Amino acid sequence: MEIPFFVHPFIVLFFFFLLFLFVIFFFLKTNFLCNCEICQAYLATSWSENFCNLCDWYTHLLRKSPTKTIHIHVLRNTITANPDNVEYILKTNFENYPKGKSFSSILGDFLGRGIFNVDGDSWRFQKKMAILELGKQPIRSYCFEIVRHEIDSRLLPLLSSVSAAGDAVVDLQDVFRRFAFDCICKFSFGLDPMCLELSLPMSDFAVAFDSASKLSAQRAMAVAPFIWKIKRMLNLGSERELKQAIKLINILAQEVIRQRRKIGISAGRDLLSQFMRTVSDETYLRDIVVSFLLAGRDTVASALTSFFWVLSTHPAVASAVELEADRVIGAGCDPINSDQIRKLYYLQAAIFESMRLYPPIQFDSKFCKNDDVLPDGTFVRRGTRVTYHPYAMGRVEEIWGSDCLEFKPERWLKDGGFCPANPFKYPIFQGGFRFCVGKEMAVIELKTVALSLIRQFRFRSVTPCVAPPRFSPGLTATFFDGFRVYVDENEKKSK
Repeated sequence: MEIPFFVHPFIVLFFFFLLFLFVIFFFLKTNFLCNCEICQAYLATSWSENFCNLCDWYTHLLRKSPTKTIHIHVLRNTITANPDNVEYILKTNFENYPKGKSFSSILGDFLGRGIFNVDGDSWRFQKKMAILELGKQPIRSYCFEIVRHEIDSRLLPLLSSVSAAGDAVVDLQDVFRRFAFDCICKFSFGLDPMCLELSLPMSDFAVAFDSASKLSAQRAMAVAPFIWKIKRMLNLGSERELKQAIKLINILAQEVIRQRRKIGISAGRDLLSQFMRTVSDETYLRDIVVSFLLAGRDTVASALTSFFWVLSTHPAVASAVELEADRVIGAGCDPINSDQIRKLYYLQAAIFESMRLYPPIQFDSKFCKNDDVLPDGTFVRRGTRVTYHPYAMGRVEEIWGSDCLEFKPERWLKDGGFCPANPFKYPIFQGGFRFCVGKEMAVIELKTVALSLIRQFRFRSVTPCVAPPRFSPGLTATFFDGFRVYVDENEKKSK
């Protein structure tokens, strides 16, 4: 009987030899045996005895650091919450801090050559195309129409039905993820997955996307990258799951592209149609599709979930938002365009304040191309991962003052208007050359959804809202147990 390939003794011996070489190389090239207090706490996960999230432990360390910069030697990672360093990395010496091959390999199977995973000409092309299309007024109006329609036809009826059921409970995080997925698919591809129809199961695309995001993030947290690389080579464990998820994503992305071609791209108002007029490479288009989804679904859903989680313990803020909307738009009147939404300065302040404390992207990493010294005097060796940490920055007293842990929308207001912060002090939308090209549209979507729900409902958390919430591993901030709430009709709702 023939011995199967995967159990052939020579093949097994070869892989064990390969593993041995990887281990030797890893120990020689890294500081895996570093015995500093921080590295030992990371390796032993003893930090979890006092902190429920890794990001909160990092925040604790960064707040204590005189330079607001720390080193995790076993990860070859320099982490900073210093605005001067952030500006230097994202703008002043931008060319020395690309995404880099190491980062691209971690997310390459998932994001491919999408805008969030590339440097150089490919990044410039996608950025240029996105700026060109997203800057057009018809595109912005189209986005507003989609969001309003999804709110009126699905989101509000769904939550009204939950409210009418009395003590029924709904996971608001799940609702927002479904809502955002529908919106981004309509806007980006001209297709409706109908995820917000809760009677239907979450689409296979969305489930696979969640799995791929989570498993790819676990790669980035690995102390020894060679482990996930060998698991991928042998198709084992989490890498097997990731491969299956990405296979489904690829099939469904190809179907999205096929349907778009079938419908016709010449008159399409969606973003994919715009790219398809220039790009013919199917794999490249697949990577663009996945990038759209990551940008337009996960971040929006995360920001909305955190906002209403915070709002559930700050009812006075919800009342202030209502008063502003009645004054600017009119009591009982819905906004008819994005210009009216832009004039809701207090609402924008409340959303930005929520994202200061609970950013959708808690950290972002680059890789140092050549030996360098950061503005705070930190030496960075070539090949080091350099991470700036918006979650920690929102909790640094030297940046935001002694009340940095408090939720205070007023800190964003000046002379009756909204006063934005320096993007390197508040890098929620990144800054410098890699600024978020969809920022304005994302803010309009967040404000439109928030206003609609605040005017019609009040949400009560099933469990006490104890800060900080526990987060799941992933590329975006996700509540570990969701956000389960009771839904009450707003007593002040206009008849």
